[in-house]
Amino acid sequence: MGSKAISKLSDGISQDLFEFAGYDEEEAKRAGYSNYSYWRSTWQVFIKNRVALVLLILMTTVLVFTLIQPYLPNQKLPTKIYIDESTGMQLSNHKPDSEFWFGTNSIGQDIWARIWSGTRTSLLIGLAVGFFEALVGITVGAMWGYIRPLDRPITEVYNVINNVPKTIILILLTYIMRPGLGTMIFAMCMTGWINMARFVRNLIIIIRDREYNLASKCLGTPTRRIITKNLLPYLVSVIMLRMALAIPLAIGYEVFLTYIGLGLPVSIPSLGNLINEGRLLMMAPSLRYQLIFPALVLSIITISFYVMGNVFSDAADPRNHV
Repeated sequence: MGSKAISKLSDGISQDLFEFAGYDEEEAKRAGYSNYSYWRSTWQVFIKNRVALVLLILMTTVLVFTLIQPYLPNQKLPTKIYIDESTGMQLSNHKPDSEFWFGTNSIGQDIWARIWSGTRTSLLIGLAVGFFEALVGITVGAMWGYIRPLDRPITEVYNVINNVPKTIILILLTYIMRPGLGTMIFAMCMTGWINMARFVRNLIIIIRDREYNLASKCLGTPTRRIITKNLLPYLVSVIMLRMALAIPLAIGYEVFLTYIGLGLPVSIPSLGNLINEGRLLMMAPSLRYQLIFPALVLSIITISFYVMGNVFSDAADPRNHV
């Protein structure tokens, strides 16, 4: 378009439609402002998955009820043996009714109370082992992967521990030490961090030599800050998945050790003890409720943690944020 045509076009436009924009320093600062929040975006992506949201509500309800159950009215003791008033004998294998909601076991103990007491015990084991595995595994794995002089000695320690089957270590520790809750947690913690450390180490090696990490190192950034600010945030999604799966895995090991006779004493209710007791009676159709109820609670916990862990892992990936 020629200059004459532009001049004619401008003559036909009212100057009242335009005004000079004033400079505002505060507004200029907000030009690059973003209200993006990593954890808020992660939560928003997570709740879009209806299945995971329902399981989160279900697990929250189970956890809260497990904690408050002993303080609710008309609750029975998990270790008390109840007597049949008409016979004066133990109320053995009493079927579920309005008084004993889940029935009684072979010596007259209330299965309802034992299930929730056992759930508290198993969740305590799972959470303790899971957090220990995350703390030690992530710390050792990050140093193992980033600090090159530590690679050889930690690798040798890993090879020694990893070449002995985990099940053998668990069995030996629980056999040598006095059976109890502390022994169970200690045995699992001694072996649980190995896989997490190896997993984190492999991921750290992949990203440790990227440009922004090399630039930080050249600028004199401390190693601790590079690991905590540059490396680990990049791995949040996969680390959270492993942490979520570590909890049901620890509960599964507790059930396994109890199944082979090296778990918690019978005097300490746990899901492993309850399932082991019910397993002996599953061939009798009228007594299968003693296996079904604890197995159902265990299935809800393990499936919920597995599904929520996978969904949260996807939600924690910044590439899925809007």
